[in-house]
Amino acid sequence: MPDLVRLDDSADDRLRDYVALRDVQLRSALEGERGLFIAEGEKVVRRALEAGYRPRSFLMAERWLDGLAELMAGHDVPCFVLEERAIESLTGFHVHRGALAAFERPELPSVEDVLTGARRVVVLEDLVDHTNVGAVFRSVAAFGFDAVLLSPRCADPLYRRSVKVAMGSVFRLPYARIEDWFATPTTLRCAGFTTLAMTLAEDAVPLDTIDADVDRLAVVLGSEGHGLSDHWQDSADLRVTIPMAAQIDSLNVAASAAVACWQLRPRGRSGETAATGTA
Repeated sequence: MPDLVRLDDSADDRLRDYVALRDVQLRSALEGERGLFIAEGEKVVRRALEAGYRPRSFLMAERWLDGLAELMAGHDVPCFVLEERAIESLTGFHVHRGALAAFERPELPSVEDVLTGARRVVVLEDLVDHTNVGAVFRSVAAFGFDAVLLSPRCADPLYRRSVKVAMGSVFRLPYARIEDWFATPTTLRCAGFTTLAMTLAEDAVPLDTIDADVDRLAVVLGSEGHGLSDHWQDSADLRVTIPMAAQIDSLNVAASAAVACWQLRPRGRSGETAATGTA
C-alpha cells in the first residue's frame, strides 16, 4: 500500500504535479519539463499500471481510499489524500471518477522501431485538439491497427484529456513523433507502406473501393481546420474520401479515422470480436 499522506492545504508543494490540470499551455510546459503525465479515473489509472508505467504519486479524496486500495497495492509512492473541494481548487475541475495519478513520462520509440512489424498505421498531421487525438487512438486500437505516427505539431497523446478520451489505449499502442515531417511520405514508401490521404479532393476515390488486402497501409489524416497539407495530398499513393449524403460535406477528423480504420481493419486477426462496447 502506498504511503498515505493526508494534507489540508492544496497549495502544498508536494502536490505540484497536479496544479491546474485544465490549463493546456501550463500543463504542456510543466509535464514536459518534469517528465510526467496525469491519468484520471480508476479505469485509466489501472490501465497505465497494467501497461507498466511507473507512478510518481496518487491523489484522491478520503472516500475513495477503500475502493482503490487494491489498485494502489504494491506501489511504494505517496498517496495524497485531500478534501474534495481542495482537490477541485488544486486541479481546476471536479474529480468524479475517484483517482488521479502522476506517472513518469516514457521516452518515445523511434519511427523505425514503431514501423517494425506494423501492417496498419494511422498518420496524423497537425491535429491540435486533445480530444480528437484521444478519440483517434481509441479507434486505432479498437480496429486492430498497429501504431500511430504524429507530426511535430500534433497534440500530446499523454495529455490528461487525450488519455481519458482514449480510455488508456495510448498506453498500449506504439506511437512516435516524426521530426522530418516533409520526408514522411518517402519514409513510409521505403518501408513498404501504401499511403492513403483522407481528403475531400474531387479526384479522391471512395474509401469502400480500396483493396484492404494490401500488406502495409498508412491512413493519413489532416488538421481539424484545413485538412491535409498539399504536400501530403500530392505525395500519397492514393487520395481517399468517405462517401456520404449530398447535404453533408465532411466528418469530424476523429469520426473519419474511426470509419477508415473499420473499413481497412485487418481481417481474421486474433482477438477481433463481433461485440462492441463503450467502456
